[in-house]
Amino acid sequence: MLEQLLIFTRGGLILWTCKEFGNALKGSPINTLIQSCLLEERSGAASYNYEGPQAAAYTLKWTFHNDLGLVFVAVYQRILHLLYVDELLAMVKHEFSEIYDPKRTAYSDFDETFRQLRKEAEARAEELKKSKQMSKPLSNSKKQGQVQKSGFEGGSKKKSEGALANDGGDGDRRKGSKLANGHSNGHHVDIVESKVNGADNGIENMSSDAGAFDVNKLLKLRAKGGKKTDTVVSKGSKIQPKKKITKKNRVWNDSPPPEKLDFTDSVGENGNHIDVVVADHGESMMDKEEIFSGESEDEEDEEVEKDSKPETKKKGWFSSMFQSIAGKANLEKSDLEPALKALKDRLMTKNVAEEIAEKLCESVAASLEGKKLASFTRVSSTVQAAMEEALVRILTPRRSIDILRDVHAAKEQGKPYVVVFVGVNGVGKSTNLAKVAYWLLQHNVSVMMAACDTFRSGAVEQLRTHARRLQIPIFEKGYEKDPAVVAREAIQEATRNGSDVVLVDTAGRMQDNEPLMRALSKLINLNNPDLVLFVGEALVGNDAVDQLSKFNQKLADLSATPSSRLIDGILLTKFDTIDDKVGAALSMVYISGAPVMFVGCGQSYTDLKKLNVKSIVRTLLK
Repeated sequence: MLEQLLIFTRGGLILWTCKEFGNALKGSPINTLIQSCLLEERSGAASYNYEGPQAAAYTLKWTFHNDLGLVFVAVYQRILHLLYVDELLAMVKHEFSEIYDPKRTAYSDFDETFRQLRKEAEARAEELKKSKQMSKPLSNSKKQGQVQKSGFEGGSKKKSEGALANDGGDGDRRKGSKLANGHSNGHHVDIVESKVNGADNGIENMSSDAGAFDVNKLLKLRAKGGKKTDTVVSKGSKIQPKKKITKKNRVWNDSPPPEKLDFTDSVGENGNHIDVVVADHGESMMDKEEIFSGESEDEEDEEVEKDSKPETKKKGWFSSMFQSIAGKANLEKSDLEPALKALKDRLMTKNVAEEIAEKLCESVAASLEGKKLASFTRVSSTVQAAMEEALVRILTPRRSIDILRDVHAAKEQGKPYVVVFVGVNGVGKSTNLAKVAYWLLQHNVSVMMAACDTFRSGAVEQLRTHARRLQIPIFEKGYEKDPAVVAREAIQEATRNGSDVVLVDTAGRMQDNEPLMRALSKLINLNNPDLVLFVGEALVGNDAVDQLSKFNQKLADLSATPSSRLIDGILLTKFDTIDDKVGAALSMVYISGAPVMFVGCGQSYTDLKKLNVKSIVRTLLK
């Protein structure tokens, strides 16, 4: 049975709840639905599964009345499969919309109406269930008759099929014995497999040997071909030694020759290292306000209208003019589909993952369906405005991302602020860690690096170079050490030295690498960092969804504590290489719910900035 059914406005005002359901809900499924689904533009989904404390598991279904701004939500136990919930929500929506008054806040007279609607829905569900049960025996009896009939017809084929099965079994054994020796020659394995497949598929010919390849003959031909190629190579074996070509610096036009870009250790005559003093690279782009022109560019509504013209019937001049003045009564899904299709294609060309673009369009359709179209407005412009509002809501952080404030708060408590950088291989974790360190140094924050990438060769040396250029301490233990233990010792060292921030560098790992993901989960659970930053490329498309979802899933599954730590924020790298393909930012934020805290946009230490939400939304929709 239903656990709860309630009606509330989009502003959060509860208008009516069913008083018959006396059992209080465990946890807060309604609030979780609003935060995780409705506010995150996931309202296009059919249902939402909630797992709360005390083994509470609920399924929530909902519907909207967009013209009145009402939300109808039904809650029931997940173990139950109630067939009448969708129909009941539709009936409640229809009846309540007729008595709804914006000035009223209490609807106690709706209790009796709901009781009747629920009885009708349950009765229809019971009738549907009985009709299905009645139809099952009939279909079963038909199937039994067909089986008996086919049994008499196919009795003569048993012997031949049994012989073929035995032959197939021998073929499988032969395949297994040859596969064991087939590692050195991959082609041989393919030949054996094709032979076995040929034997299995030879039922029509009633012989497993018909049409099979002669393996020995083919191997002899290959051996001859290999000998010929060897002789060809031996004939032309007279190789003259080539002179070593030295690479010269390229000179562009009439510009003076560039300086030598050498950032290796400076070594004196006696072999001692010379301390390199970091030069002032200027102000970080994080502290500069990005100028964004608020002038609205010409939106591509004309293209959307052109795309939608072939799919819609041509209307007369008077009817179209009257509709533009009076406004359409209520928007239907068929009216929104052409504009949403064009909008989905546009988002996908901007590198938004296909799954995310489809869910966004479904959510926008759910928020506009049944809404009255204003006068002198087109469907395409209405859809675009709704999508822009949804994108701004998704990309805007739901919590404070002021790291400097959190650093000072941790300093007052006498402990360092710990940031862990995680991500896949080659996205620029170490480089952008140095950029974050440079930005923190500009705000008079003492920083210490922790070299916890004990897997990749050269990772410690790379971080050591950045630390020397920035003149900040680095904690390292070399390679083949436990990263979790190295990070813990680094935090202890920072506490003794009075460092404000510890930036922990970790090894790059693919989201499917179980041992490395287990090591990362151990590092996070053991040290409990203040911030877990996922470093991702702005170049990825559909893979962004797979990376973030699997990182979060692995961290949750491998956590030793019930309250698992997930990704807290995102650092987007290589943002200067993508032109207008900014969709990765939207895909990552949508799938994880974590905000974009930093954007890497260059090679120098100053090339780190904040995400401009308005600029991203404008680029996605232009």
